[in-house]
Amino acid sequence: MKALHIHVGERARRHIEASGLQPHDIRLVPAAAGGPKGLILNHLDRHLFGQWLPQGGHTVHVAGASIGAWRMATAAMADPVRSFADLAHGYIAQHIEPEAGRKMPSPRRVTQGFTDTLQGFFGDEIEGILSHPRYRLHVLTSRGRQVLRHATPSRTLLGFTGLALGNAVSRKAVGLFLERTVFSSPGEALPVPLRDLPTGRVELNRGNFIPAMLASCSIPFMLDAVRDIPGAVTGSHWDGGIVDYHFHWHYAAMQPGLVLYPHFQKQVVPGWLDKAWKWRHGATPWLDNMVLLAPNPAWVSTLPGGKLPDRKDFTGLSREARVRTWAGAVQQAAQLADEWQDWLRRGCPVSEVLPL
Repeated sequence: MKALHIHVGERARRHIEASGLQPHDIRLVPAAAGGPKGLILNHLDRHLFGQWLPQGGHTVHVAGASIGAWRMATAAMADPVRSFADLAHGYIAQHIEPEAGRKMPSPRRVTQGFTDTLQGFFGDEIEGILSHPRYRLHVLTSRGRQVLRHATPSRTLLGFTGLALGNAVSRKAVGLFLERTVFSSPGEALPVPLRDLPTGRVELNRGNFIPAMLASCSIPFMLDAVRDIPGAVTGSHWDGGIVDYHFHWHYAAMQPGLVLYPHFQKQVVPGWLDKAWKWRHGATPWLDNMVLLAPNPAWVSTLPGGKLPDRKDFTGLSREARVRTWAGAVQQAAQLADEWQDWLRRGCPVSEVLPL
């Protein structure tokens, strides 16, 4: 059974039909939020950033939220193949002991534990990531506005309730409660226009790298908000996936170049709260120049547990069973990278790609 599906927009399909696909064609790589689901892309990430994209010799923008931010920062480390392997091992093995009398650790304890993890993983390489000669890193957070500007428990509950209700009516309502904040490494600006929602831009540096990465992964009510990140507008920052779950951006306005999107599903869902609204999951002309790599849903059913790793496994499985299941899924996912490389070697036959 084929593990990998390659989905393309119409402009990308025409390009592949005429010229195939080369590393220098790729200008931007987005990386979705989605927690443990991102583990399924680990072998693809190792090949793309360790072997294929370095052949292009050009600037590539890498943008991510939550685990996507962690993945894209890992791509800019000195040895991405080893670092992606370390990321998978560390993510799978993670465990934060709850406080006495609690079944699950408090947000404060999870926040401190994850801060230590990020510092241990990236600490010595932050300068190299920020000054990478070819990759421009963009880390996404969601900064609270109005009632969410200050993250007290009552204001957080009230604000996210209002956000959910407003988003059900219109995605534009997200901008009343949250501002997309893009923390970018120095160099060339993000080549995609972001005019759909309020957007702030901050330069990444040594002093705000860990806070920005932590905020990008700070799921409301599971981790504490990150307050007053250096260089950003004063306020509280949460998980970037709330605003940009799968990065459904206006890529077609980007000239020139294609978007290469290693993703855990075909659908590019705009925001985290849009998961419930299926009519917002379809492709739009904004994705016309996208090449999206995703696991075949039928192949996913052959993984341990019959699904992608997900956050529910933290409570639905014992620690030992979770580690075993996730490690097995990552091992099996090497097939995705193998099939991708085979498609490239055979000249990128357009007959084998699928529409978005």
